[in-house]
Amino acid sequence: MLIATLTFGKYVPESKPMPRAPAATKPAATKPAATAAGTRAARRSVSRQAATLPPAPPAAHGDDAPDGDDSTTVIGGYRMARGDLFAAACPSRAVLQHVTSRWGVLVLATLLVEGEQRFSVLRRRIGGVSEKMLSQTLKELEGDGFVLRLVQPSVPPQVAYRLSPQGRRVAALVRELVDWIEASMPAIEQARSLQPARVAAALK
Repeated sequence: MLIATLTFGKYVPESKPMPRAPAATKPAATKPAATAAGTRAARRSVSRQAATLPPAPPAAHGDDAPDGDDSTTVIGGYRMARGDLFAAACPSRAVLQHVTSRWGVLVLATLLVEGEQRFSVLRRRIGGVSEKMLSQTLKELEGDGFVLRLVQPSVPPQVAYRLSPQGRRVAALVRELVDWIEASMPAIEQARSLQPARVAAALK
């Protein structure tokens, strides 16, 4: 229907206003739902990445430990107090005695070089050791975890001894001492021969 209004004496047709189109709205963003298969795949990826990581370095102790942390060491995942050889009541004194005694040194060095040995063979190899002293030395080193006692199934049963992993480490250090003493014997004998003269000169 045409509607007209009067303007300055003239009829001017007036048109109806056009309805406005509704404003366009953006669709709400939706996140895709995670599927069970996708979750499992992500977990497998994380596991693979973790498996390729290098192992964590062992806990430092002793000279390698940072300042203020040299009184403990980590053994089997547990932090334990280190030994103190200079303390009279420390049990490390007994270990020192077992490792550095005459027969202890020779037992460790022999087992390191020659491997597993029966008691009788070990006694023949270490000249001068009695059956009692050898048995006592082996028991002490076995108690410290340095020597393993193996009973072989035979008639009569045969007993053999070999070093544990910890025993191999300490035996390697002892072996260096043995080698040094043997190589240094000429100089040591010379020093011994000169000792009476030095003592006499000091008494004058």
